[in-house]
Parts: sequence; C-alpha cells; structure tokens
Amino acid sequence: MLSSIPREIAIGDIYLPPLLVAGFLGVVCTSLTTRLLNRLRWHRYVASPPLVELSIAIIYTVLIGTLVIPS
Repeated sequence: MLSSIPREIAIGDIYLPPLLVAGFLGVVCTSLTTRLLNRLRWHRYVASPPLVELSIAIIYTVLIGTLVIPS
C-alpha cells in the first residue's frame, strides 16, 4: 500500500523529487532539440519560437516523468 507513494531519487546523499529530475532532463532535451532545429532554420515557420520551446520542454518533461522515471 505504501509503495504507491512517489519515491525520491538519490544522487549520493542528496534526495531529489522525481519531477525536478524529469524537469531538468526535459530542459536538457529541449536545448538539444532546439539546437538541431535552429540549424534547420525552424524559426521561419512559427510565430513565437519561445512559446514553442516552452511547449517542447513541457512535452519532454511529461514523457520523461511518466515513461523513464520509476514511480
């Protein structure tokens, strides 16, 4: 019954909440994706590039939080 409580992720002696780790990994993946898309000149096709970057970061964070990080 108590195993359904979200667990912390331990890095050394520091405990981190899973959402913090997922958010950090989401921002890193977004940075890599936008660098790739900038080489393809993607900003010509969107009205607001910062809004698209924020949306990509949220999508990555949700995907990493649900699929990669164990709960």
